[in-house]
Amino acid sequence: MSNILEIENLSKQYRLGTVGTGTLGHDLNRWWHRVRGKDDPYLKIGETNDRSIKGNSEYVWALKDINLTINEGEVLGIIGKNGAGKSTLLKILSKVTGPTTGTVKAYGRIASLLEVGTGFHPELSGRENIYLNGAILGMRKHEITRKFDEIVDFAGVERYIDTPVKRYSSGMYVRLAFAVAAHLEPEILVVDEVLAVGDADFQKKAIGKMKDVSKGEGRTVLFVSHNMGSINSLCKNSVWLENGRVKEIGESSLIINNYLKNYGEAKSTSVNWNNENRPQDSFAALNSIRLIDSDMNLKELFSVDDNFGIEICYELKKETKGGANFLLSTQDGTKVFQSLENSSEIFTPGIYKSICWFPKNLLNDDNYMITAAITTHNPTQIHCSYNLFFDVVDSKSSILRGNYMGKMHGVIRPALKWETKRI
Repeated sequence: MSNILEIENLSKQYRLGTVGTGTLGHDLNRWWHRVRGKDDPYLKIGETNDRSIKGNSEYVWALKDINLTINEGEVLGIIGKNGAGKSTLLKILSKVTGPTTGTVKAYGRIASLLEVGTGFHPELSGRENIYLNGAILGMRKHEITRKFDEIVDFAGVERYIDTPVKRYSSGMYVRLAFAVAAHLEPEILVVDEVLAVGDADFQKKAIGKMKDVSKGEGRTVLFVSHNMGSINSLCKNSVWLENGRVKEIGESSLIINNYLKNYGEAKSTSVNWNNENRPQDSFAALNSIRLIDSDMNLKELFSVDDNFGIEICYELKKETKGGANFLLSTQDGTKVFQSLENSSEIFTPGIYKSICWFPKNLLNDDNYMITAAITTHNPTQIHCSYNLFFDVVDSKSSILRGNYMGKMHGVIRPALKWETKRI
């Protein structure tokens, strides 16, 4: 398989403040170094583009020393936090902006879909914008005409094709923009987080089209998304960018897992106290809490199709009815459900371990908080509690997802039984 895109030592530097390209003094200084055969002096003072810390330099590296080789027909995912350099990379590849240093060698035409309605003129109709955008992408009129009906049918806007696009909804905008970019036969298609605007039907068609153009038609797709389910399903390999640098390249499932672990490393899915600092009162005390997989091993990240459990070790100091329980919430405060240990039994003082198991295909992909507590009854009273935070991520093999790549709605997504028959 031949290389279609080669990126060598690519870097992009920006100047902070109201002047984006530098002052006249900076430009003269650069010119003076250049005529003497010396390097740009400002390339040595830029800082890493880490938005979470205050820097000392007015120059930052949005990208630094990027090296990638992309094969023909490959669908490559690009992931990373906001500000990691993903969009800057795609803008350089699409020639929206130029690199500060390094080279990009593309062996074919590049079509870009970086924002909703890229290249569209609001006063022109959908029909006119198809021809305009096609021409911008380097297509001849007869190529656009040959694909016109297919583009309109894919976008689902036939009724509005002669209406100015300024009257389109954002969903109609992106449907038509994606349809043009995907059907006008570029060798390389660059897509930056635009599919989230479309509805479920459009997302299904768009993902299917991206698979067709890569596998069936042998074209290359660079796909940026924060939807890990889409990346995992569509892309065999992915690149993880962090602070403008390539942190890791490899198989998508592995890269996504490492990325999510790193993103949630401040969260702890286990806690173990000593006797002095444990949550306690005169009735009970918490000794440890941990989230475990089906093999009883501590786990930091769960898939929607994992079985997992919460293990609570605690001490009862007095004979009482009660025991362990928990409240599960999403991190935005939505209460999902509460579960209590059998409270009809009378427990004598001692050390206890309780485990509650979550079946697979119960929780949707989301960020969760679980409040574990020890409760006694008659009267009901919570004696000690503690919050743990954990993430559930989507699975490439999820039996519920099918071809749909968008966010599944709700906080639970149980695998309910359906029966269908012809009548």
